[in-house]
Amino acid sequence: MNEVLEKIGELGIVPVIKIDDSKDALPLGKALVEGDLPIAEITFRTTAAEESIKTLANELPDMLVGAGTVLTIEQAKKAIAAGARFIVSPGFNSKIVDYCLENNIVVTPGVNSPTQVELALEKGLEIVKFFPAEASGGLAFLKAISAPYSDIKFIPTGGVSPINLLSYLSHPSVYACGGSWMVKSDFISSGNFQQITVLAKEAVSIMLGFQLVHLGINENSTEEALKSAKQLSRAFNYPVKEGNSSIFVGESFELMKKKYLGKHGHIAIATNNIQRAIAYLSRKGINTLKETTKESDGKLKAIYLNLDVSGFAIHLMQK
Repeated sequence: MNEVLEKIGELGIVPVIKIDDSKDALPLGKALVEGDLPIAEITFRTTAAEESIKTLANELPDMLVGAGTVLTIEQAKKAIAAGARFIVSPGFNSKIVDYCLENNIVVTPGVNSPTQVELALEKGLEIVKFFPAEASGGLAFLKAISAPYSDIKFIPTGGVSPINLLSYLSHPSVYACGGSWMVKSDFISSGNFQQITVLAKEAVSIMLGFQLVHLGINENSTEEALKSAKQLSRAFNYPVKEGNSSIFVGESFELMKKKYLGKHGHIAIATNNIQRAIAYLSRKGINTLKETTKESDGKLKAIYLNLDVSGFAIHLMQK
């Protein structure tokens, strides 16, 4: 898959932005970066769009900047010249799609019917925008429309909010979501960039859903692990389940039969999407230990991070 599309999938959320004054572009971009969401779809709904894209592309090179509400080939040309790395249109405009494909430009046109999905498939597109998502029937409609088409993924946009974000992202046909609730025009025009950062962080937290799963404790032997397991079970009435390398006491404790990673043991953290979580952590300089990879049916289920907290390794798990 194209590098830009891969990045959009990793980030998971695309802020859709209407900006009235290009002077606000840089503080807006910095607010999104600080909010762990280094991506922006600047819509061509105002005359400030082109200059805003240029500012973000030049000043924040690590930010993924695209152009939205692109209605003409001329707008697409201006956006790309300004530094946009992807083009989004509200509907399926064949002329724009053809122009972008002919010039190796990432494009995600809007669709909300089987006919439009099939047009996208004919063009060889892998990702399309589902727009307007809620007004077109929401997740229920998307489930129905996507069922016959396994070779294409959707980016629902329009009516997506913190309330339904996770429901959309949890569906296998959804590649990412577009939304404007964290970048409302009045936040931008009033200079309330701190609120944008707060809401961006909240959106990322909802998407990733980090949750403490269990505490792993390193023991020196099976006998020590059994002794500790019985103590915990007797105290808290948790059931004991012995495995090959460890003993679980309820779901909260894992007693390792011999020392593994971490001086004292490990902390297991679950996430809604382990691939997005890995990409998110990587941006913070926290990487994975490839040799600890655990897969099931060809999908990553668990992996340790190169992070130690007070003698405890961190174990990332897919929910």
